[in-house]
Amino acid sequence: MKRKFSPSELTLGSVFVVLLMIGANIAIWFPFLKITYGAGSVPLSLQTFFAILAGIILGRKLGSFTVIVYLLIGAAGVPVFAEMSSGLQTFIYPTGGFLFSFIAVAWVTGYIVEKSQNPNIKVYLAATFAGLMANYLIGTPFMVASTNLVFEVPLTLTQGAIAMLPFFIKDFVITMGAAILLPKILGRLSVVNSSIPTHNTSQ
Repeated sequence: MKRKFSPSELTLGSVFVVLLMIGANIAIWFPFLKITYGAGSVPLSLQTFFAILAGIILGRKLGSFTVIVYLLIGAAGVPVFAEMSSGLQTFIYPTGGFLFSFIAVAWVTGYIVEKSQNPNIKVYLAATFAGLMANYLIGTPFMVASTNLVFEVPLTLTQGAIAMLPFFIKDFVITMGAAILLPKILGRLSVVNSSIPTHNTSQ
């Protein structure tokens, strides 16, 4: 029998939908969070961080479901993607693969933590790194393919990987730092709200 999400779980999931939107557009409020390439600039985001956090706190099922809801809201036209963008066309642009990857990010991180009998810093670090790798292993090849096919700009996978290196380093530092602090964060959250477990074991 499939377990349904409780009202408190859905409420917490909606919080993460908002966090994903904020993470995507944080550079709008903090313009210095942009990396400049030649004549253009690319805003940094905290979406990967919040997708990983969703998987760890909500579990693989609710975490990935939350990301899907976020993507559907953006696809419907609500400006929740980076730089307040929206629409189905966003998914064929170079960043579309990273959007899709957030589903896998939340699922993978949640799965690793759920399967651990005694989650600790090592487990959180492993789950976080696995989620981060899922993000870039899905997003980077998609970005290269979109750049070549949609925008007809030649780009090799190696060039794409090099271009994404600054973003990977940023996400690595943020997510690994968060993983180290997670035991204390989850412990405090569980005290405030009993519906938030320190280790989600929902199947």
